[in-house]
Amino acid sequence: MMWQDVVFLAGSVFSLLVLVPTLRDSMANIPLGTSLPSATIGVVYGTAFFSLGMSLSAVGSFLTGIMWSLIAALRSPHPFNTPDDETARSARYSGSQHAD
Repeated sequence: MMWQDVVFLAGSVFSLLVLVPTLRDSMANIPLGTSLPSATIGVVYGTAFFSLGMSLSAVGSFLTGIMWSLIAALRSPHPFNTPDDETARSARYSGSQHAD
């Protein structure tokens, strides 16, 4: 095991820890122009690290790519959202309550 493998793995673990709150936040809105390139880079880096024999770095990069893919799928604006969906979501989180 090379020390560089551990350094790159540590960077990937840090990225994963930083991205978890974004994935958990249902109000997060991350553009596809950010999440898809980041997911692609994670997979490409993972492949490159694997080809260099740096398996720990490869796993970390693949996991980071998967995390960005989940963010793209779950936290990016979708073209299929209708105005009614947006209105319902904003009303749910506006904090206003109606007296019956």
